Amino acid sequence: MSQENIYQDLQQLGGKTHLADDPKKAIIETVRNPQAEVDYMVRFVSPEFTSLCPITGQPDFAHLVIDYVPADHLLESKSLKLFLGSFRNHGAFHEDCTVSIARRLITEIKPKWLRIGGYWYPRGGIPIDVFFAHGEIPKGVWIPEQDVPAYRGRG
Repeated sequence: MSQENIYQDLQQLGGKTHLADDPKKAIIETVRNPQAEVDYMVRFVSPEFTSLCPITGQPDFAHLVIDYVPADHLLESKSLKLFLGSFRNHGAFHEDCTVSIARRLITEIKPKWLRIGGYWYPRGGIPIDVFFAHGEIPKGVWIPEQDVPAYRGRG
């Protein structure tokens, strides 16, 4: 590992931060991938994701699993947490939230491959699961199953 400080430009990690009131205003920070010559998978799990129904204003809850194979940049986890938290008061259907998260991450980190599983808790007795993938899985990378069980009090 080089002596260069690849973390010096991070603004949110280690300091007081505020939750953006809109996902478009949330800052997503990245760091240079010090292992860019190796293909590997990174997983983030957010079992308590919340947003609002755009029609009723009622809260919606999901268990999100985000997998990606980084290229030149890694996603900084605190900025991801704050980005996901910015959906707390955001009204959008499950499909829009899930795909919007993926598309924003793709824009910011430019991964070799990314997938998101949005496992939404029931509304009206029907859970909605939303899946999105981008890119081709690099050869030789282990991609485990997401292993989120079918709804039975998911969690």
